[in-house]
Amino acid sequence: MGRGWMAGLYIAVAVHAWQTDRCRLPPHDDAVAVAPHNPPIPMEHATMDTAALIRAYYAAFNRADFEGMIALLGDDVVHDANQGSRHVGKDWFRGFLAHMDRCYSEQVVDLVVLTEAAGTRAAAEFVIEGEYKVTDEGLPPARGQRYRLPVGAFFEVHDGLIRRVTNYYNLQDWIAQVSA
Repeated sequence: MGRGWMAGLYIAVAVHAWQTDRCRLPPHDDAVAVAPHNPPIPMEHATMDTAALIRAYYAAFNRADFEGMIALLGDDVVHDANQGSRHVGKDWFRGFLAHMDRCYSEQVVDLVVLTEAAGTRAAAEFVIEGEYKVTDEGLPPARGQRYRLPVGAFFEVHDGLIRRVTNYYNLQDWIAQVSA
């Protein structure tokens, strides 16, 4: 790949930003200012607030502060578990956390949080380091096995609360690690 690909990418991003009214060019003597269709979004604040919310969620997780996690969720939170069903509500989520705490001891490390401009969606990539403490139904027997697993999570955020959490990881990789 030549060096020109980066300039092409920069131009494509700039054109997209201009087309979506996310970029404002200052008026110039030779330029015609185009009125935006929508008022500008205070992107820096929305994005930083959402990123801080997701980091606080995982900080509470690492402290095993499950009520702290619950406090960051909307009442109608949707949880899409990896290779599982969709569940709704704080009460269900609280029970899920209790079950996970009984079977696993886990810590999130190497956390990276990404947000979209309006702050209503976020993604997190991290590694989960854990110990399998008690056999979980339908899974291999627990014997205190340690594991390390890459995870991706996706969030919807509204009114400063997490409204959806979707987690993805490679279950077969985890099974191989705890079966070794």
